[in-house]
Amino acid sequence: MPHGFAHMELNTDNAPAAAKFYKSLFAWKTSGMRMGTGDTYIMVDTGPRQLGGGIQKKPSPQTPTAWLPYVEVESVKRSIAKAKKLGARIMVEYQPIDGMGAYGVFTDPTGATMGVWERAKKPARRTARRATRRATRRSTH
Repeated sequence: MPHGFAHMELNTDNAPAAAKFYKSLFAWKTSGMRMGTGDTYIMVDTGPRQLGGGIQKKPSPQTPTAWLPYVEVESVKRSIAKAKKLGARIMVEYQPIDGMGAYGVFTDPTGATMGVWERAKKPARRTARRATRRATRRSTH
């Protein structure tokens, strides 16, 4: 599977001001989403064929104010382990987000920071339904 960019995220000390700036500059649509910390994550809709994004309060004072790209991967845990083996410094090992997926963040050996994103796996409801139908058909014949 090719690993393309999936999301861009701005970490800043003033998320509402940043959202107002980018909304005015690029006519982006924004919406707030409450996080478990009580903070609001500002979702950014840049259009139907564009990469999505978000704006949030910096997770820690030492986090730089910067845009952080995320690459979609099949497994955050495997990708973070491989990045570490290749010399990356791991910033976030594995962090699940209920119903959405999981992410991790690392700084590569040259000093650039990047995130990896894994979409939540959809439940295999169809397969379960098919198996139930087959079992029902077998028991009636």
